[in-house]
Amino acid sequence: NNYVSEKCGVLLFLGSLTALFLQMQYFRCVFLPASHVLTLTYQSDRTNGVGFEVRRYDAAKYAAVYSEGRTYEQVIGELVRKLLTYIGGNNEQAMGIAFPIIITVYPRNDGVFSRRLAVGIRIPNAYQQDPPAPTDSTIRVEERPGMTVYALYVSFVTVYLIIVGAARLTRALGETTPFQRKQYFCCSYDPPLKPYGRRNEVWLLQEDP
Repeated sequence: NNYVSEKCGVLLFLGSLTALFLQMQYFRCVFLPASHVLTLTYQSDRTNGVGFEVRRYDAAKYAAVYSEGRTYEQVIGELVRKLLTYIGGNNEQAMGIAFPIIITVYPRNDGVFSRRLAVGIRIPNAYQQDPPAPTDSTIRVEERPGMTVYALYVSFVTVYLIIVGAARLTRALGETTPFQRKQYFCCSYDPPLKPYGRRNEVWLLQEDP
């Protein structure tokens, strides 16, 4: 049932992140609060009993990795590991950079994830003008445009909880709110072994007028 599937997904997710956490100790990863990483303006809204935030993010440079042809479960650990290695100092300047990790998913019409995925991290303001060059050729440093997002809290970034969160937020926004339906984001801010008070989110991207 859904409860068992959700719990199994959480345990698998935590197991993979535990292995990543041990690697991150070696690569000197730095975790900072989100307020130290992202500059944003936001307002809170509550629609149909679902609380969410409306935020505006400025254009910025991101480090990103992409995958096509494999499922979320098959590839997410590999993609996150690449970025964790990069932010832990495996770059030409040996700089440690901070969270959050932003996962872009491309849902099918039935809400199930397609076999296409992107994982990115915003480069902090101090390095925006001169980002560290990745030593891994599969990592791209790219300029992303500014965006307005509708953000909803979720506990863990498992497939089941991401899909449920996106569906709840979609229902809350209703038919008249313009937002992109071909892609959305899920965000993880916390170290992998943080047991309580986790901050993970689903973001729907506002459609440009």
